[in-house]
Amino acid sequence: MRPAQIQVILEREFQSTRSGHHTPVMLWGPPGVGKSDMIAQVAERHSVPVIDIRLSQMEPSDLRGIPFRVGEQVEWAVPAMLPDAERHGEAGILFLDEITSAPPSVSAAAYQLILDRCLGAYRVPDGWAIFAAGNRQGDRGVTYTMPAPLANRFSHFEVEVNLDDWVAWAYANDIDERVIGFLRFRPELLFDFDPAHNPVAFPSPRSWEFAHRALQKFGDNEQMLTGTLQACVGPAAGIELAAFVANLDQLPDIDAITRGETVKVPREIDLQYAVASALVGRAIKARGSDDFETVIGHILDFARLFPQREMGVMLVSDMHRAIGQDLFSVPQFSEWAQAVADVMLFSK
Repeated sequence: MRPAQIQVILEREFQSTRSGHHTPVMLWGPPGVGKSDMIAQVAERHSVPVIDIRLSQMEPSDLRGIPFRVGEQVEWAVPAMLPDAERHGEAGILFLDEITSAPPSVSAAAYQLILDRCLGAYRVPDGWAIFAAGNRQGDRGVTYTMPAPLANRFSHFEVEVNLDDWVAWAYANDIDERVIGFLRFRPELLFDFDPAHNPVAFPSPRSWEFAHRALQKFGDNEQMLTGTLQACVGPAAGIELAAFVANLDQLPDIDAITRGETVKVPREIDLQYAVASALVGRAIKARGSDDFETVIGHILDFARLFPQREMGVMLVSDMHRAIGQDLFSVPQFSEWAQAVADVMLFSK
């Protein structure tokens, strides 16, 4: 399932704690696809805490608590890491990460916590959602087969990699436009993980964020840039991104395009992707400014100039995801939509 769809599911499941309809959610997927980040984003939107419990690093007693004698009886001390309404708040997310890496003895201790929202005398506060994530057995991680009793306590969703969803996230999080343009040019490199070869560094949504950071730190050092990019996304992808970045000195004047000056579309496909990504970035920066409509209008005019109209459609689609419905108020939008009507149906 696409990340955007999973975000909707996680959002609804978090909200459902208020009505008592919450079902614990298990996210499956290979390393680096953003499972943890999606859960963190839900918490950030609602300004609630996330308690991240790594069952793979625990013993059964760590979760159950320590027994102590009270008179003639034995009671259990509740672990401080478990959600407590007074200490942590009335609402939040209990996140059981790496749950498939937990040995069976530990996962068995979590059965009651996950389904019944209690562990002995302890109860999970009503406003807390329970989410979990783990790698599949074929992903070369340390994994155990999830026991059927544990699996039956979750609703299960497999996280797929989707370039459009990642691009929307990247623009919203100020990822370098050069990385976005490169992945539009080479979409198959968004995620390229071969567990049979057990690579150390490989392209993934997570590692492309690392590449973004490397560009900020080493972009002015040609001798170091290629090596640092390879360290983030692997040898082949790192070389390709470095070559792509080096070729951007042939990029046309992006500011001239937003001013409405006559600028030729570059002939090279990789440069066209780079121009498109840079223009979406300019649209985001123009949002809320006095010249918003003027800038967007000039970008829409330029989008009609691409020899392959699909390139212009991609540019405008990314811009729509980035700036929203305000795009439709720009006069040039209707002209652009009519010009590409036979390529796609743009739905408001």
